[in-house]
Amino acid sequence: MLKFAPILLAILYALAMYRFSAWRTARELNEQSTELMDPKMRLLTDRMAAALELDRIKVHIYEIDPVNGLAAPDGRIFITRGFYRKFQNGEVTGEELASVIAHELGHVALGHSRRRMIDFSGQNALRTALAMVLSRFIPGVGAMIANTLTTLLAARLSRSDEYEADEYAAALLTKSGIGTAGQKSLFQKLEVLTKGAGNGTPAWLLSHPKTTERIKAIEALEAKWGVEA
Repeated sequence: MLKFAPILLAILYALAMYRFSAWRTARELNEQSTELMDPKMRLLTDRMAAALELDRIKVHIYEIDPVNGLAAPDGRIFITRGFYRKFQNGEVTGEELASVIAHELGHVALGHSRRRMIDFSGQNALRTALAMVLSRFIPGVGAMIANTLTTLLAARLSRSDEYEADEYAAALLTKSGIGTAGQKSLFQKLEVLTKGAGNGTPAWLLSHPKTTERIKAIEALEAKWGVEA
């Protein structure tokens, strides 16, 4: 029984982390967000809503400065204040910002946003269990090896999700008549907009695919669908 203790502890830890993370995320988003009321963006989101046969797509502004978009586990879509400010300053077009919203809608529709919360808890549990087991055989470095293995796993899963959300966004943008030009041009701007975050990190450790690879994947979809770039 004792030899299974690390696994049982890891499962209990995962459940506790999942509940705590979901509660903390929901509270923070509720306290630090307001609905996006921009009329120009509303025209674009209404076109996407019509393509999805929805009455509207509700988007929130998350009051933080880093440039990002996110999908909450409860299905809500957010863009950060920093991203919206780039749009207001003319550094990002409406079509480019719409591609971010479409991408986050993809995470929701494909179940990524809820699964990521579960994955996060599961990865922490796996890290804990591996560290306990490996530390018995490799004292001092077992925890480091466990952390590296779970980080690699998380990065690979996240990159897969990003490609799937990109494909969903490309399909939605095409169907709504907005097109994928803004999606591709935004990818080319991301490094500057995010101040080169992740620059120099090996591609297999990044949670997002390389920009050039994401653009190539969208162009392959355009060719498959017979859509002119």
